[in-house]
Amino acid sequence: MKKISYTSEIRVRFNETDPLGIVWHGNYITYFEDGREAFGMSHGISYLDVKSQGYATPIVKSTCEHKLPLKYGDIASIETTFIDSPAAKMIFVYKIFNPQGALVCTGETIQVFTNNEGELSLTTPQFFKDWKQSVGLIEA
Repeated sequence: MKKISYTSEIRVRFNETDPLGIVWHGNYITYFEDGREAFGMSHGISYLDVKSQGYATPIVKSTCEHKLPLKYGDIASIETTFIDSPAAKMIFVYKIFNPQGALVCTGETIQVFTNNEGELSLTTPQFFKDWKQSVGLIEA
């Protein structure tokens, strides 16, 4: 399967850490969202782009595996990779690295398409097919 990626950075804020000064585990899901937003802005498939087409993309599955801690003040890199699928869904894989380049966390999210009434789309929306074609994931 084809894939495209984007790497962004975040700075760990004080309110994201526990009393020991390390990032609370639940914040990594937020970092994944930061990565998705940066990916979307970079590749023309942001939340607002999807919404303007009459769809939402709720998450139906998320996984997160912790390897090393991030600490207050760290500047972390988030590598967000879109994994192409023939199904009507968006699959993203994440790798978060600390300032030294060590792998801190990995994860995945799966999102589906719903219309404005919240009904699940069982077929891939045309705008999403068009986007995949524009970024070279599928042929014309």
